[in-house]
Amino acid sequence: MTTAGVQSFWRMRRRLLVGFVSMSGYALAATSFIAAGPAVAGAPKAMRAHSATPALPDDTFTPVVVQPLGTRHVAVPGTDGLVHVVYELELANTKPAAATLQRIDVLDADHPSHVLASYTGSSLVASLRTLKPAPADSAVIPFGASRLFYVELALEPDAVPRAITQRLRLLGAVNPGPTTPATPLEYVAGRVDVARAPLPVLAPPLRGPGWVAANGCCNSGIVHRGSFQGVNGSLYDAQRFAIDWMRVNAKGEFVQGDPADVNHYLDYGAKVYAVADGTVVDALDDLPDQPPGKLPDPTKITLRTVDGNHVIIDMGHGLYVFYAHLRKGTVRVERGDHVKAGEVIGELGNSGNTSAPHLHIHVMDSPSALASDGLPYVIDRFDLSGQIDVEAFEKSDVLTGQWGKRLAKPIAETDRFPLNLNIVDFPAR
Repeated sequence: MTTAGVQSFWRMRRRLLVGFVSMSGYALAATSFIAAGPAVAGAPKAMRAHSATPALPDDTFTPVVVQPLGTRHVAVPGTDGLVHVVYELELANTKPAAATLQRIDVLDADHPSHVLASYTGSSLVASLRTLKPAPADSAVIPFGASRLFYVELALEPDAVPRAITQRLRLLGAVNPGPTTPATPLEYVAGRVDVARAPLPVLAPPLRGPGWVAANGCCNSGIVHRGSFQGVNGSLYDAQRFAIDWMRVNAKGEFVQGDPADVNHYLDYGAKVYAVADGTVVDALDDLPDQPPGKLPDPTKITLRTVDGNHVIIDMGHGLYVFYAHLRKGTVRVERGDHVKAGEVIGELGNSGNTSAPHLHIHVMDSPSALASDGLPYVIDRFDLSGQIDVEAFEKSDVLTGQWGKRLAKPIAETDRFPLNLNIVDFPAR
């Protein structure tokens, strides 16, 4: 190196050392490291600095690996006075022997002795789905297969943990050997952080009394939550917190007259309102109503038409609201329109993949109705006026007859999420 080169290198090295000075007073340590580095590397072991280092934990082969699904898990207050935490896990068996789940305990991650919920036997199998998705017929996961596990916790408002984990008890292979038998195992996996982020507050999507939150959250029945789809190379559950709004009259009737005629349903043609200010990013208005009692031919359904006439509104902050099954010719907005909360955007119909008139609505984290993650929200004001029996409704194949029990005095609710089959009264205006 020439004299000029040495001087240039030294100036550069000085600048490098001076640069450390501006980093919160770390210059001394950095300079010592540069100056002493070669000497330390060659020093005898007795002269090296030493600090106590804890032993590494032992690694263990785990046949079933656990992957939480979804991007944000936020506790949502329901009309029952409790706070609901809803999430799903993908359980994949990575070892040659078939894995048999025996018990899953949901734990407070910070206090693992505190069990929040337990699933075993029939309750465990009822919470499992295949990737089809379809109900699992047993707790056995074959080699190379996956299952979806659905968790719904109802907690007191002051008892929501910062994070959740799962303790699995199962029979499975303890190593990757091709002939390894299934043996009893127990381990903890699948941490889910519970966010403390504020929830979106929406205005009512409908007006007047008698609206039923059909197929809603949060209960053991997996309806909308079971709608996981592989879209654009990923697995999504856009409908995690979706509600199908239907209407009953004072007698509890959904339909008066011929149930094969859309015009005989109490909710058909009801005005649908924007739940927030925003910008329309998608709209469709040219699909006919589906005859009630019949689903469309699945071979003719596309991603574009599956939800019928619809509107998607960008509410800002990465939040979108999706309205589905609107009545043909009634959608009043188009892509690029700016809307205000309370503005009429269309009318309730029966278009798309539906067997009876209703308004499907959900909030999501992208403008795609399917390639998005469903998010919780609350409605700013409504009255809880009654409840339809969940078990009776799920067993019935018809909507005729009288449904629900009304409260003697409706309960005013503010910033709450309507739960499954609640009957609610929205403000008239």
